[in-house]
Amino acid sequence: MAEQLNTHRLGRVARTTKETTVNVEISLDGSGLAQISTGLPFFDHMLEQLARHGGFDLMVATTGDLDVDSHHTVEDTSLALGEALRQALGDKKGVRRFASGRFPLDEALIDIALDLSGRPHVEWHVPMPEVLPLGTPPFDPQLAEHAIASFATSAAMTLHVDLVRGRNAHHIIEAAFKGLARCLRDAVRIDGTAIPSTKGVL
Repeated sequence: MAEQLNTHRLGRVARTTKETTVNVEISLDGSGLAQISTGLPFFDHMLEQLARHGGFDLMVATTGDLDVDSHHTVEDTSLALGEALRQALGDKKGVRRFASGRFPLDEALIDIALDLSGRPHVEWHVPMPEVLPLGTPPFDPQLAEHAIASFATSAAMTLHVDLVRGRNAHHIIEAAFKGLARCLRDAVRIDGTAIPSTKGVL
């Protein structure tokens, strides 16, 4: 897939631990092309939403110790993805930097605000209904927070996620990923030539 990616703003990360092997490529100026394989179909689906609604081209290939649980796979994939995004952004010259919005999926409504600040901070206020894990192998809905927080921290962004309302865990999580994608799409957009900070660096 590498030859298909727009290489203007491209991030590539390979991460290997005793628990996982992760390879990520992201092009910020793509068309929503996604090739995702983590061994967790529900998580794959969420990362596909990130690519499609963010307008990114994204490749993720993860093998992990799913026989133990899904935590290591989700965490390490999210950390690598955040690092790849940070790499692709480079010095952030000309990016819009800030984005926010409210995003519905059926009965669920999520409020998201982010800043490509270079200062990692996450506020996650999304109470999750008590439900069985989603998909096979299972994805624990509680891991949605860990996935998004690990991604945002590794990408060095400030991120606020609040649940306005919602009853269905799948809808809540998917609204969060889609909303994050749309905000990232706006925040990484080039609309100037300067670094958007009075400090001159982000």
